[in-house]
Amino acid sequence: MRPEPLIIGFDTSAAHCAAALLQGDRILVEATEPMDKGQAERLVPLLEDLLASADVGWRDLSAIGVGIGPGNFTGVRIAVATARGLALGLGVPAIGISGLEALAHGIPGVRVASIDARQGRLYLQTFGTFDGTRPVLCDIDTLPAIPARAEPLCIGHRAEEIADRCAGQPAAPVHSLPAAIAHIAALRRFSTATRPAPLYLRPADAAPSRDVAPRILP
Repeated sequence: MRPEPLIIGFDTSAAHCAAALLQGDRILVEATEPMDKGQAERLVPLLEDLLASADVGWRDLSAIGVGIGPGNFTGVRIAVATARGLALGLGVPAIGISGLEALAHGIPGVRVASIDARQGRLYLQTFGTFDGTRPVLCDIDTLPAIPARAEPLCIGHRAEEIADRCAGQPAAPVHSLPAAIAHIAALRRFSTATRPAPLYLRPADAAPSRDVAPRILP
């Protein structure tokens, strides 16, 4: 009997370094370390720690899931560069997943996911409607239209305020961010052929970074 696929998911799009290891439909181990900087130095050692704690190695991985933002430019770049390097070195697919989709994963019906964009703004996206929506950068007072009678579940930053404004209900995520990324990557590992790319919603986020790309594998 073949072992169930092993997927690692990780994210550094905010002030954290977060990762989870999924086998089949079960999270074996996960960790989230709050940090304002230092993700480039910490990410790969954190992934190695997770693999070691599950008594598996890099070559046991079937796919890699990575958070592509929206969020901090440098953090998103670190995660995406690491995922691309690992995928190339290991010969496995790397699947990019937005943090907004990860927040909404596993929750039925119409969902409104939101992430703190700083300066009083939000990254926001609606899921589960007939035509879906694209992620947007908005203010709490200029939320995009939600379909009438949708009664969405609102997840993430300022969820209660958003729910009040769109006749919805606040809800908690089903999974942690890295666990959701790993779950979605497992579902898509045979259906994507494109490399993960950062999701930037602020024009200034596309400015070049001075950070050195992380070292991937020995």
